[in-house]
Amino acid sequence: MDFQEFLEYVPKLIAAKLPALESHIKMAPLERLDSLKNSDIGSKNAKTAAVMMLFYPKNGETHLVLIVRNSYKGVHSAQIAFPGGKFETEDEIFSNTALRETHEEVGIHPEKMEIIKTFTPMYIPPSNFMVHPFLGICKAEICFVPDPEEVAGIIELPLAVFLSDSILIEANLSTSYAININVPAFDIEGHVVWGATAMMLSELKDVLKTVLDSTN
Repeated sequence: MDFQEFLEYVPKLIAAKLPALESHIKMAPLERLDSLKNSDIGSKNAKTAAVMMLFYPKNGETHLVLIVRNSYKGVHSAQIAFPGGKFETEDEIFSNTALRETHEEVGIHPEKMEIIKTFTPMYIPPSNFMVHPFLGICKAEICFVPDPEEVAGIIELPLAVFLSDSILIEANLSTSYAININVPAFDIEGHVVWGATAMMLSELKDVLKTVLDSTN
């Protein structure tokens, strides 16, 4: 989709209702369903983080940025994710965390990004994080400068590809909590995107489709 056309949908995106759990469960591993529906998050003493779901123009077309995390000793090593990270006290609010971390990880100055909507927070049991996603736009083309300590690669996902159901797959994985389990996932440029990022992508995709379909 042409980015200028995408910008015309922004007011409807802002007003759109969030499907929350309805979207999350579509891409949740079976082992996560009970915790999604019944977990008492308040008792977890979870750490907090924020991520940026950022749309921007590339050659005039609308794209969404994802990152490939570096390999490290941790449960999210080498996974596909949104730019983002841990809340720091000086951030004051979670949206500032998303802006700051996006700047640090992929080099986009906060002044070039506009946050337009807060999405449903996602609790991640393996790392005990409550993650707050934000939908943002950058109206100019981006020259990414990835942080080599945190980011192994950048994925520039065209909106048209993201909205296609052809990227939905089922993958067999061994995770931090189970061996050889089948999980719903997205196949994005040969990467299997599953778990919390897939669940956040699911809500984003559902909101976009609802808004776009309502105008056709």
